[in-house]
Amino acid sequence: MAERLADVRLGPYTTLRLGGPARAFTEARTQDELVEIVAGADRRGEPVLILGGGSNLVVSDDGFDGLVVRVLTEGVDAEHDGDRVRVTAQAGEDWDALVARCVAEGWSGVECLSGVPGLVGSTPIQNVGAYGQDVSQTVTGVRVYDRLTGEIRDLTAAECGFSYRHSTFKGDPDRNVVLAVTYSLERSELSGPVAYRELADRLGVALGDRVPTAGVREAVLEVRRGKGMVVDAADPDARSAGSFFTNPVLTREEAADLEARAPGHPRWDMPDGTVKVPAAWLIEHAGFPKGYERGPVRISTKHTLALTNPAEKATTGDLLALAREVRDGVAEKFGVVLVNEPVMVGISL
Repeated sequence: MAERLADVRLGPYTTLRLGGPARAFTEARTQDELVEIVAGADRRGEPVLILGGGSNLVVSDDGFDGLVVRVLTEGVDAEHDGDRVRVTAQAGEDWDALVARCVAEGWSGVECLSGVPGLVGSTPIQNVGAYGQDVSQTVTGVRVYDRLTGEIRDLTAAECGFSYRHSTFKGDPDRNVVLAVTYSLERSELSGPVAYRELADRLGVALGDRVPTAGVREAVLEVRRGKGMVVDAADPDARSAGSFFTNPVLTREEAADLEARAPGHPRWDMPDGTVKVPAAWLIEHAGFPKGYERGPVRISTKHTLALTNPAEKATTGDLLALAREVRDGVAEKFGVVLVNEPVMVGISL
């Protein structure tokens, strides 16, 4: 049985370096161990927090009054089927390491997700996406421990309920523990069609072109580094939870109101008639530029969407004060309410 520790501070396990102590803390290194630990806590009525890479987590200064289970499970299996390959990875595998392997092996479909911090288990929860790709395009199944029924289940992609930065798992966060994820990738040295303008420009190609996956990975990593969006101990801007706010998706009426307030603002018209708006543009034009400071926290000097703890001297309370200032400022100027992307533990925005 895994060792159980008391009063372990959670800040060091998050990329923000914020968060108070866990009442109890343990680590799971196998799938069976992970299920056994969570099931045991549920039988005792003990609250559980599943901890992955900590890159999308904001933890209260009071910590977590329950059991924190750090997922360290390992293993990647690949099954070839014609021009496709089914890749099944355990939840504790490092996501970027898996992407690097896929590119090296000639498996196409996740190369634009290079440099995204965190573990495999978090990818279906957030429907992780970047630069024109998201995992809903490749996930075919997710193995979970269903805490409601006490069973291990294999969910199809349809059962995951994927939408923009959302899934069934995020909508009901306490029910399922992700154990492993299966992706269907193309056996090809070429990327999927490049679907993001900034990436296409960096690569010098047209939207829709396919280029070597290795080149896409390199370009994405360069772009992310320039925005402080890769884990780098030497970069104070990397002490963040990535994009703190999601890009708002507006109804036609909401979009018309924003257009009246900010004619000609950048927007993406979605197939269902809604309009997606870049949160970074809203933040900057509401008076919050890169590097904007509030005490020991600030907006990243490289990317307006990231809120940072550059000197590791802040509290979660400091971060939330800045987040609320930004949210309220955008709402006042543009009538759009920004929503946090990271998972909040013991707090709310």
